[in-house]
Amino acid sequence: MLHSLGVHTLQLLTQVAACILLFPRFLLTALMLWLLDFLCIRKKVLLMGSRAEEEASPGQEPPPDDPPVCVSDSNRMFTLESLKAVWHGQKLDFFKSAHVGSSAPNPEVIQLEGQKQLRILDYARGKRPLILNFGSCT
Repeated sequence: MLHSLGVHTLQLLTQVAACILLFPRFLLTALMLWLLDFLCIRKKVLLMGSRAEEEASPGQEPPPDDPPVCVSDSNRMFTLESLKAVWHGQKLDFFKSAHVGSSAPNPEVIQLEGQKQLRILDYARGKRPLILNFGSCT
Protein backbone atom coordinates (compact mmCIF):
# COMPACT_ATOMS: atom_id res chain seq x y z
CA MET A 1 0.00 0.00 0.00
CA LEU A 2 2.73 2.44 1.00
CA HIS A 3 4.81 1.51 -2.07
CA SER A 4 1.81 2.07 -4.35
CA LEU A 5 1.22 5.50 -2.78
CA GLY A 6 4.87 6.40 -3.35
CA VAL A 7 4.70 5.33 -7.00
CA HIS A 8 1.54 7.36 -7.59
CA THR A 9 3.07 10.37 -5.84
CA LEU A 10 6.18 10.10 -8.00
CA GLN A 11 4.06 9.88 -11.17
CA LEU A 12 2.04 12.91 -10.08
CA LEU A 13 5.20 14.92 -9.36
CA THR A 14 6.58 13.94 -12.78
CA GLN A 15 3.40 15.14 -14.48
CA VAL A 16 3.42 18.42 -12.52
CA ALA A 17 7.10 19.01 -13.37
CA ALA A 18 6.36 18.33 -17.06
CA CYS A 19 3.46 20.79 -17.00
CA ILE A 20 5.63 23.49 -15.42
CA LEU A 21 8.39 22.92 -17.99
CA LEU A 22 6.04 22.74 -20.97
CA PHE A 23 3.74 25.64 -20.09
CA PRO A 24 5.99 28.47 -21.42
CA ARG A 25 6.53 26.59 -24.70
CA PHE A 26 2.79 25.94 -24.95
CA LEU A 27 1.99 29.63 -24.36
CA LEU A 28 4.45 30.64 -27.06
CA THR A 29 2.83 28.21 -29.51
CA ALA A 30 -0.64 29.47 -28.59
CA LEU A 31 0.51 33.05 -29.17
CA MET A 32 1.89 32.09 -32.60
CA LEU A 33 -1.40 30.44 -33.57
CA TRP A 34 -3.31 33.51 -32.44
CA LEU A 35 -0.97 35.80 -34.40
CA LEU A 36 -1.42 33.69 -37.54
CA ASP A 37 -5.19 33.94 -37.21
CA PHE A 38 -4.96 37.68 -36.51
CA LEU A 39 -2.74 38.32 -39.52
CA CYS A 40 -4.93 36.23 -41.84
CA ILE A 41 -8.10 37.97 -40.65
CA ARG A 42 -6.41 41.39 -40.94
CA LYS A 43 -5.29 40.58 -44.47
CA LYS A 44 -8.79 39.41 -45.38
CA VAL A 45 -10.32 42.64 -44.04
CA LEU A 46 -7.77 44.76 -45.89
CA LEU A 47 -8.39 42.82 -49.12
CA MET A 48 -12.14 43.34 -48.76
CA GLY A 49 -11.50 47.06 -48.29
CA SER A 50 -9.23 47.20 -51.34
CA ARG A 51 -11.81 45.30 -53.42
CA ALA A 52 -14.40 47.91 -52.49
CA GLU A 53 -11.99 50.61 -53.69
CA GLU A 54 -11.32 48.65 -56.91
CA GLU A 55 -15.03 48.47 -57.64
CA ALA A 56 -15.15 52.25 -57.26
CA SER A 57 -12.14 52.71 -59.60
CA PRO A 58 -11.98 49.84 -62.11
CA GLY A 59 -8.93 49.19 -64.26
CA GLN A 60 -6.39 47.97 -61.69
CA GLU A 61 -5.93 44.26 -61.11
CA PRO A 62 -4.48 42.67 -57.97
CA PRO A 63 -0.99 41.20 -58.32
CA PRO A 64 -1.17 37.64 -59.73
CA ASP A 65 1.37 36.21 -57.26
CA ASP A 66 -0.77 37.10 -54.23
CA PRO A 67 -2.22 33.83 -52.85
CA PRO A 68 -5.92 33.72 -52.06
CA VAL A 69 -6.87 34.20 -48.44
CA CYS A 70 -9.26 31.63 -47.05
CA VAL A 71 -10.16 32.44 -43.46
CA SER A 72 -13.45 31.50 -41.96
CA ASP A 73 -14.76 30.37 -38.61
CA SER A 74 -14.29 26.73 -39.62
CA ASN A 75 -10.55 26.87 -40.41
CA ARG A 76 -9.08 29.02 -37.65
CA MET A 77 -5.84 27.86 -36.10
CA PHE A 78 -6.41 29.25 -32.60
CA THR A 79 -9.14 26.88 -31.44
CA LEU A 80 -9.58 24.74 -28.36
CA GLU A 81 -9.05 21.58 -30.43
CA SER A 82 -5.78 22.83 -31.91
CA LEU A 83 -4.53 23.94 -28.48
CA LYS A 84 -5.37 20.51 -27.04
CA ALA A 85 -3.48 18.86 -29.90
CA VAL A 86 -0.45 21.12 -29.34
CA TRP A 87 -0.44 20.36 -25.60
CA HIS A 88 -0.77 16.62 -26.19
CA GLY A 89 1.98 16.63 -28.81
CA GLN A 90 4.35 18.56 -26.56
CA LYS A 91 3.71 16.15 -23.68
CA LEU A 92 4.35 13.16 -25.93
CA ASP A 93 7.56 14.74 -27.16
CA PHE A 94 8.69 15.47 -23.59
CA PHE A 95 8.10 11.92 -22.32
CA LYS A 96 9.43 9.98 -25.32
CA SER A 97 12.27 7.60 -24.60
CA ALA A 98 14.32 8.38 -27.72
CA HIS A 99 16.17 11.69 -27.87
CA VAL A 100 18.65 13.06 -30.40
CA GLY A 101 22.21 12.41 -29.28
CA SER A 102 21.34 9.84 -26.61
CA SER A 103 21.56 6.08 -26.81
CA ALA A 104 18.77 4.16 -28.52
CA PRO A 105 15.97 2.67 -26.41
CA ASN A 106 16.31 -1.05 -25.80
CA PRO A 107 12.80 -2.46 -25.20
CA GLU A 108 11.97 -6.10 -24.64
CA VAL A 109 10.83 -8.24 -27.57
CA ILE A 110 9.50 -11.78 -27.65
CA GLN A 111 11.08 -14.29 -29.98
CA LEU A 112 8.46 -16.14 -32.03
CA GLU A 113 10.05 -19.56 -31.67
CA GLY A 114 10.24 -20.50 -28.02
CA GLN A 115 8.50 -17.40 -26.65
CA LYS A 116 11.84 -16.23 -25.23
CA GLN A 117 12.11 -12.62 -24.03
CA LEU A 118 15.11 -10.69 -25.32
CA ARG A 119 16.07 -7.07 -25.81
CA ILE A 120 16.34 -5.54 -29.29
CA LEU A 121 20.03 -4.75 -28.92
CA ASP A 122 20.72 -8.45 -28.13
CA TYR A 123 20.43 -9.01 -31.88
CA ALA A 124 23.26 -6.56 -32.67
CA ARG A 125 26.55 -8.16 -33.73
CA GLY A 126 29.77 -6.27 -33.06
CA LYS A 127 30.15 -3.00 -34.97
CA ARG A 128 27.49 -3.88 -37.56
CA PRO A 129 24.45 -1.59 -37.46
CA LEU A 130 21.17 -3.14 -36.42
CA ILE A 131 18.36 -2.34 -38.84
CA LEU A 132 14.71 -2.71 -37.84
CA ASN A 133 12.30 -2.91 -40.75
CA PHE A 134 8.70 -2.18 -39.79
CA GLY A 135 6.80 -3.11 -42.92
CA SER A 136 3.87 -5.14 -44.06
CA CYS A 137 3.32 -7.77 -46.71
CA THR A 138 -0.03 -7.54 -48.39
